[in-house]
Amino acid sequence: MAQNKQLNTYLALNAAVIFWGLSFVATKIALESIPLFTLVFARFSLASCPFLVLMALRGFPAFTRKDHVKMFLVALFEPGLYFIFETLGLKYTSAPKASLIIATIPVVVVILSSLFLGEKTRLTGILGICLSLTGIAVLVTGDPQFKWALGGSMLGDILILGAVITAALYIVSARSLGQNRSPLEITSMQFMYGAIFYAPAFFWELPKIQWAAFSGRSLGALAYLTLFATVSAFLCYNFALSRVPASRAAVFINGIPVVTALGAWVLLGEKLTIIQAFGGIFVLFAVFLTNLPGISAMPQKIDQSIS
Repeated sequence: MAQNKQLNTYLALNAAVIFWGLSFVATKIALESIPLFTLVFARFSLASCPFLVLMALRGFPAFTRKDHVKMFLVALFEPGLYFIFETLGLKYTSAPKASLIIATIPVVVVILSSLFLGEKTRLTGILGICLSLTGIAVLVTGDPQFKWALGGSMLGDILILGAVITAALYIVSARSLGQNRSPLEITSMQFMYGAIFYAPAFFWELPKIQWAAFSGRSLGALAYLTLFATVSAFLCYNFALSRVPASRAAVFINGIPVVTALGAWVLLGEKLTIIQAFGGIFVLFAVFLTNLPGISAMPQKIDQSIS
């Protein structure tokens, strides 16, 4: 039984990484005809619908006022502030530099989880994080179109750093909530609060929307973002956060650029060089190394359960 839980945890983390990695490709397609805040609001409000139906049938979670405050903070950090910081930051800084800054999320999570959750990170975990940062750098700089521009982008860098901090705060907060609340409860309330957070921006954008301009391609991308990159991915990740330390779950985030690069290569026809492929393999190896203690324990638990 224990080994099944461990296996399910890592399967959930991998599923979340794949869904989120492909979400960047889907978002690029969706934004071809759907305005930004309309897309984000639709994504989280539609994702809330099945949970509202489920709650109507089974009853709403008995959250305390303190739980609601924590849940609001989780939703405020992600999807709330994270998407705003990341989107605005990309207007002022380059995507490659933004990717390298975003890749520091596991480092911030290690610090915050140590301060607020009392979690300790093994030497293999620290080494894995360093290796994943190196792999991300190789993956990004291996792009034939890569250009490193330092001037005039400090504001963008600060905004992307804000995205890093809010993502790390989400992971640590969700890990803390996951000790007492189910992943289903956390995810459902996260979506509802997220939809409420983006509602004002949607209503501001509403008069300018040209509904007839929405393409079937963009609507299909919205469907993917709702069902897989939102409902399935957040359920999987919140489930994993209830079972493994935040620092281990966080390093999986660095697998997202690998999936994005492969997805863009297959679905959008973008180039993927051999150097980028090696960078991606490096990142995946780093993720494996960081989670080696949990993975190596699985055969032992299997043997114990059999005997």
